[in-house]
Amino acid sequence: MSRLSKGKETERICVPIVERTIKNAAKAVEEATPLADLIELRLDYLREPELETLIKVRQKPFIITNRRREEGGKYRGDEERRFRVLEEAIALDADYVDVEIRSRGSLLRDLISNKKKTRIILSFHDFQGTPSRRELRGLYSRMAGLGADVIKIVTFARSWEDNFTVLSLLSFAKEMKQQTVALCMGEKGRMSRVFAPRMGAVWTYAPLCRDRSSAPGQLTAQEMREIWEKLG
Repeated sequence: MSRLSKGKETERICVPIVERTIKNAAKAVEEATPLADLIELRLDYLREPELETLIKVRQKPFIITNRRREEGGKYRGDEERRFRVLEEAIALDADYVDVEIRSRGSLLRDLISNKKKTRIILSFHDFQGTPSRRELRGLYSRMAGLGADVIKIVTFARSWEDNFTVLSLLSFAKEMKQQTVALCMGEKGRMSRVFAPRMGAVWTYAPLCRDRSSAPGQLTAQEMREIWEKLG
């Protein structure tokens, strides 16, 4: 696993890959490998996902995501087909699979119970705003009860205060001894992306360049590294 020059293990970057073709995705993975601690392969962007080709040559842990349209993804097919791709990732021993809590319950439970060596990231995305602290804690507790390995909660920051609301989940996560990603999207949410790993998030997301972002407000991987270096 890669580390920063000062050896801060907490500051981990996941680089999302949002390419349309396998050829471009493979090239992007190669470019991302020196900067990334993890790489998220967004299968919902690929026209013809050839998962085995990419997984077999990985040098960093892979997160396999097939994001549905309702949570900011590109996938347009039915749920059974979407989950078959995630099941294939598990069969290929993917390091992580990301699946949304608002997926169909029976499919979600089956995926978690049949995860084998793969670690399950149970995710929630709100592109409209940030729920209250009480609502987020209730959601978090419900997600933790489903048996996922990592809980990921991402909301849209409409105010600076929204960052603190979401980041407060990380102290809750420590109490529950649950690995967690919690941060905000949008221009006002950028500070959460910088500070989340220092407050206990297992990683933050940062693309290779701005036009390859997977969510609004992402800083690039290089920008993140430079900011952390300056912060010391």
